[in-house]
Amino acid sequence: MIDSDDLEPKRKAPEQPNFETMSIEELGDHIAQLEEIIAKVREIIAAKTVARGSADAVFK
Repeated sequence: MIDSDDLEPKRKAPEQPNFETMSIEELGDHIAQLEEIIAKVREIIAAKTVARGSADAVFK
């Protein structure tokens, strides 16, 4: 049986910036961007948790 995950190309991890060469301001901006991403991911996790709970309730 073929797994669909085997058909999709593997994603490379994004290249990390060189933090040693970044200014304090650039580092602060980078942290702010990461915090925005973390907040979005947390919202998605919360929505998926609710959806999973709803699906679990249907199939009990």
